Amino acid sequence: RRTDTPRIEPADDVSVHRAAERLRAGELIGLPTETVYGLAADASNTDAVAKIFAAKGRPADHPLIVHVASAEAAKAWAASWPATADALAAAFWPGPMTLIVQRAPHVLDMVTGGQDTVGLRVPSHPVAQAVLQAFAAQRSTPAGLAAPSANQFGQVSPTTAQHVAEEFPDQSLLVLDGGASEVGVESTIIDVSGAAPRVLRPGRVRASDVERVLGRPLGQDTGDAPRVSGALASHYAPRTQTLMLATSRLRMQLRAFRNAKAAQPTRCVITHSFDPEPMERLRCIRLAADAETWEYELYALLRELDQERYGTLIVEAPPETPEWDAVNDRLRRATHGSSPDDL
Repeated sequence: RRTDTPRIEPADDVSVHRAAERLRAGELIGLPTETVYGLAADASNTDAVAKIFAAKGRPADHPLIVHVASAEAAKAWAASWPATADALAAAFWPGPMTLIVQRAPHVLDMVTGGQDTVGLRVPSHPVAQAVLQAFAAQRSTPAGLAAPSANQFGQVSPTTAQHVAEEFPDQSLLVLDGGASEVGVESTIIDVSGAAPRVLRPGRVRASDVERVLGRPLGQDTGDAPRVSGALASHYAPRTQTLMLATSRLRMQLRAFRNAKAAQPTRCVITHSFDPEPMERLRCIRLAADAETWEYELYALLRELDQERYGTLIVEAPPETPEWDAVNDRLRRATHGSSPDDL
């Protein structure tokens, strides 16, 4: 049997211990979290972190998020810890929120992308917590795991252990199976390193939730924000051409498909507000019209459809209300550069 292939293991005490040993030895693991699966390495080990960039094909200036077991552990990675960070950590950690703070001197440039800030997160997934605690147990120095999404850079994030194995078929990678990710999209990133807290990447922790905890409006991204994970214009993209169309534009496009005289490629349409009329060479999938359902199902669905090799995937644009911010953000990046003119 080949040894340079991923190995999925049930996340029991034995495999958690084995994962911690591999991390201490400078190796990578596939780590389940409540948001998506991460490709994890010792955040203090330069060689180990370099393996993340090599495996993913990730640009060297693209910062990583450090995952730690508790808010107290997070403070060891920060040069300063503002009261805002304390309030948000108390409200949302463990959970799907990343805080951007001023970095401590020991944090690797490779982790921060050369910036003076670092992203920190305390995941709530029990397997992630077990691995972090096992990894930290034998360390006298700050323990943290750099763990970007476990996929090739720019592609759709994984929400199951099998997704991770499919992304890295030639890697000798231990992947802990923690079931399907509960949230399904990456963490909300909140910058608390400056004067006014601001959301740099939307996620399950909504901006309104943050404002309620802080008791004041959030600041705006004025173009001087730190670089953060998942903020490039094109990201989270299937290999299949994918477009997002407003409801009226999508209905018009479906009529054009129906009236077309020439043979059409097979396409797939994902909607939330209506069921398209059946027609040849068109598969229609309607998801429940709530943001959390879309967050949970979107990545897994895009991965499944990618394997079925449709000519085009077409997604009905979600509502522009605040609870849909994370879905809209991911879909805008996933469809960046695609145009209805390509149909």
